[in-house]
Amino acid sequence: MQLFCLGLSHHTAAVSLRELFAVPEPETPAVLSALRESAGLREAVLLSTCNRVEIYGAAADAGAAMAVAEDFLRRRSAQEAPFYRLEDDAAVRHLFRVAAGLDSMVLGETEILGQVKDAYAVAFGAGHTAGRLNHLFQQTFRVAKIVRTGTALGRGVVSVGSAAARLASSVLGDLSSCRALLLGAGEAGEGVARSLCTRGLKELLISNRTASRAEALAGALGGHPVEFAHWRDHLATADIVIASAAASERLLSAGELAPVLAVREGRPLFLLDLAVPRDFDPGIRHLPGVVLHDVDALEAIAREGESLRAAEVERAEALVAAQADEFRAGSAGVWPAAA
Repeated sequence: MQLFCLGLSHHTAAVSLRELFAVPEPETPAVLSALRESAGLREAVLLSTCNRVEIYGAAADAGAAMAVAEDFLRRRSAQEAPFYRLEDDAAVRHLFRVAAGLDSMVLGETEILGQVKDAYAVAFGAGHTAGRLNHLFQQTFRVAKIVRTGTALGRGVVSVGSAAARLASSVLGDLSSCRALLLGAGEAGEGVARSLCTRGLKELLISNRTASRAEALAGALGGHPVEFAHWRDHLATADIVIASAAASERLLSAGELAPVLAVREGRPLFLLDLAVPRDFDPGIRHLPGVVLHDVDALEAIAREGESLRAAEVERAEALVAAQADEFRAGSAGVWPAAA
């Protein structure tokens, strides 16, 4: 039995391509079932986040399984993509690095570990994992903990939220007179909202399909909940709109926004789309008075300070390598030793 990872990430594909392959969590069990049947996978886990789409699997022939799985994903999205293929040792080390935050856009960030755990929980709950992947993912969580407790990799990390707030400030200046509208009250949106508030944001509006979640987050941050059906009513007075709802269809088109701009009297509007697939029509960036960025725009800001953590990265990589060697030793006879 061989392990493998087939995927694409922010290293290999822009958000405009990644969004075409993204799989919403409710669809994950069905996609895994179809993948296992078509590619002959004994086990499979699908990790789909704003920065990556990866399949971790166990199969008798990893190469053949990845070829079929890649074809499945391309047909599903009707799009070509530069997938990477990793087998056995390389796949194990890659997963360890991903969970430890070493492969993230924001080097050392912790959100990815929760996303890996969620992806595994979905696959496990739907019966798509067994001995090989159960062991691999349990070891992955252990390695991530070793890296976080054994290094200072996360010290001084610029979070997605703080990077987003800094980007907003670079466009609008002082935020103390600004009004922000947050669409989606998940972890990413909450991080941005908190960072905006710490920068002195005047007013925060939060809208979410599940009203109770918007109400809870608004209460925690001193904001105001807005019914999801009526969030567009606030576009004329908002200065910042952050989208992280990952809707099945675009939430806002250029045609819908254009009439709103006419009543804003030239006030700039900053839009940040953190969702994958994207919530806002990319054509919006061509409208006058509007600045639209997506999640890829945060990369340059997020990389600030990485050079200061270079020694910690080296230590973290060494820990990952040692743990990958230990995992291989415990899997003797399952696949050949690395060359």
